[in-house]
Amino acid sequence: MNKLYLGGIIFAVLMMILTYLSVGSSKGGLNDDIVNVLAITGAIALVIITVFVVIKYVRQMQVDTATGDLADENWDGIGEYNNNIPTGWGIMFLLTMIWGMWYWTIGYPVNAYSQIGEYNEDVAVHDAKFEAKYKDIVGERLIEMGESVFLAECKVCHGLSADGIDGKAADLNVRIEKQTVKHVIENGSNYKLLGFEMPMPNRSGLMNANSGYAPITDAEIDTVSAYVANGFSGEGEDIYAGTCALCHGQDGRGIDSMAPNIRDYDIALVTNVLTYGKKGAMGTMPKFDRLNDKQKEAVSAYITSISK
Repeated sequence: MNKLYLGGIIFAVLMMILTYLSVGSSKGGLNDDIVNVLAITGAIALVIITVFVVIKYVRQMQVDTATGDLADENWDGIGEYNNNIPTGWGIMFLLTMIWGMWYWTIGYPVNAYSQIGEYNEDVAVHDAKFEAKYKDIVGERLIEMGESVFLAECKVCHGLSADGIDGKAADLNVRIEKQTVKHVIENGSNYKLLGFEMPMPNRSGLMNANSGYAPITDAEIDTVSAYVANGFSGEGEDIYAGTCALCHGQDGRGIDSMAPNIRDYDIALVTNVLTYGKKGAMGTMPKFDRLNDKQKEAVSAYITSISK
């Protein structure tokens, strides 16, 4: 017998023995477990097919010679033969395409069991129980819940004390920082802070009524950003009144369906940020789909309670 075939047979037998020992020694083994039986059957078939396909093509390379018509093109004297693909390859290719179409339409993704699907169903059931159990929590208990959720989900970026960890994320102890205000004025904003799209124009669309509706200048942007960040104190009140108050209100607490509150945090504002995410001067904050509505409300209540 050819040494190549003998080596292939020995290798296949060893692999089958190792596979059997591996599965058979696991908890449950092959006793009344159809999954393990199918797994070991598939493994054995895969070993046999792989070994003998490899042997076939190695043997073919040893004894076969090229046939067919040479192509006209060549590279450094090396040419190719104009041969059709092997029939078996073509059939396997077509069968793979058919299987793929079946798999993605009728098979596993649509109709079969899925661990991810089961997990999502369990999470939905748990969230429903959670909502029902804690729906009436308000006041201090809501804030305590929010602190727990904050420590589990938000502290990685915002820090244990919600100070933003040296500017890597927003400092939630204050409503808004100067660089944030300046970035929004210069670039505009449309991040569903009201729960729906209500875009704020960038600087090219902002006019200062006190300057005869002239475009807002760099100096005015800098001044009004500091004014808003300082809690609506200091220089810049006139610029704010002439440029920002129409939408955000004279006191900065926003106008319904027009613009968000930029003076204080409120539960609706923070909840919308958690729901939709946003981009700002420091980068992108992702949306938190894994939090249910009550958890978002609780985090919002906590952040509102600690901000100045």
